[in-house]
Amino acid sequence: MNTRSSHKTRAIVLHTLDYGESDRIATFYTREFGKLKGIAKGARRSRRRFANSLEPFSFTQVLFSRRGSGDTLAMVDQCEIIDHFPAIRGDLEKSVAASYLVELTGAFTVEGKKNEAVFQLLVDFLALMENDPFRTSLLSFFEIRLLGLAGYEPVLDRCTRCHAPLNAGLSFHFINNRGGLQCSRCDPMPGALPALSLGTIRSLLHGRTLPVRNLSRLLLTPRADDESRRLLVSFIQHLLGRELKSWQVLRQLRQLGAMSMNTC
Repeated sequence: MNTRSSHKTRAIVLHTLDYGESDRIATFYTREFGKLKGIAKGARRSRRRFANSLEPFSFTQVLFSRRGSGDTLAMVDQCEIIDHFPAIRGDLEKSVAASYLVELTGAFTVEGKKNEAVFQLLVDFLALMENDPFRTSLLSFFEIRLLGLAGYEPVLDRCTRCHAPLNAGLSFHFINNRGGLQCSRCDPMPGALPALSLGTIRSLLHGRTLPVRNLSRLLLTPRADDESRRLLVSFIQHLLGRELKSWQVLRQLRQLGAMSMNTC
């Protein structure tokens, strides 16, 4: 039986790929269906059905059909914009950062596995970036929450070997292979990151539980921001076995900005 069932869901566009002369293949993260891949026939020609709705990190309502849950490529019939995030798109740094959020979400999720918390996390952080000034600490807070939802939450409240707590008067390193902290008493493994300040660790612990709407008030010191980025970027690269392209672009963009400020 080849009857198709139709569905409507809210979604964030993760990635798109032109296909043939007029079609487009899009990957969404949806509220009800998790990660979903579909083909939008004539999307590159039809302004009525797909106007601006298939651009990366667009928040859309998607109407699609498929033959069953095992159908690997859905038929995307229509998309309607809920939020195009114009302030993000009007700012190069914000735009690249938003691209990083959706690329990271795609990397840590699998097709067909529903996780409403991941969907809401992505929507909330895009809305935060839309309405507030951009800070790299927002990336760290997004990463640590996404890692937790994906089953890779880093252990930051104790040593992963002897379970010594943060208030034990010890220094701590983050060990990628252990997925968490290791105290100086247990001898850091080769390749460990430099010791982390307790302020950095406590800021990350606070940032992963604070309501998203309040994160703009959580200001990290330059040291805590730098240590957080090194820790999480290294851990994510360890888990994925690669560095995400959008992070490379954002890192280069920020380096160019710092160079420009130094030459003024």
